Amino acid sequence: MNAQKLKILIAIMIMILAALACGGSFSTAKISSAQLTADEAGTQATTVFAQDQTFYLIVELANAPEDTKLKAVWTAVEVEGEQPNLLLDQAELTAGNQNVFTFNMSNNQLWPTGKYKVDLYLNDVLDRTLEFEVR
Repeated sequence: MNAQKLKILIAIMIMILAALACGGSFSTAKISSAQLTADEAGTQATTVFAQDQTFYLIVELANAPEDTKLKAVWTAVEVEGEQPNLLLDQAELTAGNQNVFTFNMSNNQLWPTGKYKVDLYLNDVLDRTLEFEVR
């Protein structure tokens, strides 16, 4: 092996070791499905809710290690009587030994009509946004 190839090989090895030493994560976790539903069992998939309904988000993971984190961030994008992009709530769950998760948002009063969204994060990285309406 010539000196140039040896230098390249050593540089690659140093970069790999540095990545591992810095806590580099190579998780295979992914979200295999995510749907909004009008019921906790997930039988009524929807993107339109009535003002008195609870919003459910059912998420299924694949290849998720036990320390995989899911976070749902609920936002009122453009709703009657509220400022635009109002943060409603957020919740974070850790996979543990399960692969199906249910998030929910309820309101003691009627939800204002308008457009909403929930941002879904996998290990602190935005994976997808699900938009929905209240009519």
